[in-house]
Amino acid sequence: MKSQPNQQQFPGAPACVLVIDDHPFVLQGCARTLEDAGARVLMAGSLADGYRQYRAHKPAMIIVDLTIRQALLGGLSLVRRLRLHDKRTPILVLSMHSDPTIVRRALEAGATGYVLKDAPPEEFLKAFHIVRQGRQYLSHDVASEIAFNETRNFANPLRALSVRELQTLSLIASGQSYGAIAEELGVSYKTVANTTSQIKIKLGARNLPELMRIAIQHIPGPIGTGR
Repeated sequence: MKSQPNQQQFPGAPACVLVIDDHPFVLQGCARTLEDAGARVLMAGSLADGYRQYRAHKPAMIIVDLTIRQALLGGLSLVRRLRLHDKRTPILVLSMHSDPTIVRRALEAGATGYVLKDAPPEEFLKAFHIVRQGRQYLSHDVASEIAFNETRNFANPLRALSVRELQTLSLIASGQSYGAIAEELGVSYKTVANTTSQIKIKLGARNLPELMRIAIQHIPGPIGTGR
């Protein structure tokens, strides 16, 4: 039996694009820009709603923010989840974070492209068209930052952390309790405590205040609240 074609196979048809962002202004702005470019846009304000709409509509492309609710890399978890079931649908990450470690995590999770939120509309549309074709795209500033760090052999201590450890660290730095973090990430209190202990070891932090200082120093933007 042949699989049902999606709109990617019909270049003349409007592309169905799913945009996931919990900031209404950004969500509406992306939708208007894409609709002006001829796309048909679905909008989701949460990861759960975004995943439901993905399953229901099978969009030709997905655009997702990394910072959803409190978790710095909440959107990254969705990218990883989508890639477990779907290796083909292009995914463009839209984020304020230009840190090479975070960008690498997004690409490793399966993102097709990465564009910064403060990029001009022309660059956002360029990224949209390139990623829609299944080709990779990085914002110019992001690509330059990665190249600079590799040239200088820059060592960011956060590179040693897993995605779950980065999520936990961002929530700790935003002032969340272990119990609140456990609820946010869907794990046990003990798991959060153990993960925090591992983070301290990896980053050489002696206590929570020192851990927060390291996080603020190496993760750009307001921890846990930035877009």
